[in-house]
Amino acid sequence: MTGIGRVLVIVYAVMALAATGRSFVQIFRQFDEAPLAYSLSALAAAVYVLATLALVLASKRGWYTVAWIAIVFELTGVVVVGALSIFLPELFPHDTVWSMFGRGYLFIPLVLPVFGIWWLRTHRPARSEPAGERIEVKA
Repeated sequence: MTGIGRVLVIVYAVMALAATGRSFVQIFRQFDEAPLAYSLSALAAAVYVLATLALVLASKRGWYTVAWIAIVFELTGVVVVGALSIFLPELFPHDTVWSMFGRGYLFIPLVLPVFGIWWLRTHRPARSEPAGERIEVKA
């Protein structure tokens, strides 16, 4: 992986570390104050970790599919949690990674999956030949 793909993986890794650290501290210090928000932060952390790993291994068809699932889930989470945090703020007395569309992370959670989807669309893994369709040439 080179160029923009490498940058994408680095940003996902940074988000994974940041979200994991944040959720760890939130859950162990004040989980009883906002269990939904802190659980969503932990879910976001797990999604960022999975997306990072899947993007690194996306040249393999199975991991490419996992990357798609993780990134689409991330985008859905950011949009749903972002909208809920605006329209039903009582659900989120404390911020999550995805609250207000990732405002606490400079809106990177909202923009990152869009770039991830673009990268996946433009970097599909090579298709391998099905085993039954190989032609053997005998000398």
